[in-house]
Amino acid sequence: MTSIDDLTSEIMKGLTEYAELADSAMKKAVRQTAASVKKEISANAPTRTGKYAKSWTTKKTAENSHKLEMVVHSKDRYQIAHLLEKGHAKRNGGRVEGKPHISPAEEHGENLLESLIRKELS
Repeated sequence: MTSIDDLTSEIMKGLTEYAELADSAMKKAVRQTAASVKKEISANAPTRTGKYAKSWTTKKTAENSHKLEMVVHSKDRYQIAHLLEKGHAKRNGGRVEGKPHISPAEEHGENLLESLIRKELS
């Protein structure tokens, strides 16, 4: 017959193992999602010279045993990201229409992250 203390320690051991699996699954999903969002932004970005589309990258901003934060950003063309996304006024009047390429990728990324985490934990 097992004692209450043995049962408690076994339950805690199982919960700890599950938490470690959940943390690693979450981190894997975050990395995959960040790469997917970067790829989608680059693929749908306006291309005059191609430098803007190639400038997108992922960066890990924070990580500990229970969390991972990643950012998708333009390394050296960040100044024009908002202008290309939302549009802007021309110098001599008129307007340049924006080409949404960041916000659709962000929405897809949110859905992808949720589905990857659900898939890993089920």
